[in-house]
Amino acid sequence: MPELQATIYEVKNGAAWITLNRPQNRNALSAILVSELYDHLLAANDDPAARSIVITGTDPAFCAGADLKSPPGASVEGRRAVPYPQVLTTIQDSPKPVIAAVNGAAFAGGLGLVGAADIVITAEEVQFSFSEVRIGVIPAVISVVCIPKLGTHHAMRLFVTGKRFTGAEAVEMGFAHRAVPRAELEAAVNEEIDMINRGGPNAVVECKKLVRRVPLLNREDGFAETAEWSGRMFRSEEGAEGMAAFREKRDAAWVSSEE
Repeated sequence: MPELQATIYEVKNGAAWITLNRPQNRNALSAILVSELYDHLLAANDDPAARSIVITGTDPAFCAGADLKSPPGASVEGRRAVPYPQVLTTIQDSPKPVIAAVNGAAFAGGLGLVGAADIVITAEEVQFSFSEVRIGVIPAVISVVCIPKLGTHHAMRLFVTGKRFTGAEAVEMGFAHRAVPRAELEAAVNEEIDMINRGGPNAVVECKKLVRRVPLLNREDGFAETAEWSGRMFRSEEGAEGMAAFREKRDAAWVSSEE
């Protein structure tokens, strides 16, 4: 029997779905899986059929963390080594919104994908854990993308205890946006995709840049830079079409007739 692909790429509803596909080891981050994930992220960025990107896992887990037998960044015959920080950076720097659809347990390094994602929809009953401390190590690399969401208050407790928490608790802590019953996860993700698809394609790209950029600016520079940014968007062809559609009470040209 041929070996399963470590990841699967498909476009559905205008989104590129990337599925971690090593259920036999709970979708652990092996060198091969990380390399394929990185390639698929680049492909999704360039795919004109995809307005957004979804990362999920083949049941029963989302991602169990690093594969200690073949850790991310290790050399694999026939494939280049891809460091895990390069994947997390690619997610955050993607021009397209990246949605984490957390279908099952997400532990340790797997939480880096959740931290890096722009939107997180989770099954409410799944288990999360920064479990590194339990084997005598720390969530070092993933802290870069997870602490900004959790804040130091929650991160301190979760990091030093390795405590498990549910998808519903992740929402309460600001680590996820929405928790739903497992059977409703895909429908909830598609609701997010549909809302993204109704926005102007360039406006969505610029909104992601805006959210990353503004916290780096002081107030004076922030007002100056965003005023210029706003004017540029209002003067764009997309802005003109969007305002015309609003006045004429119709869908903008970029909205599919199927929506």
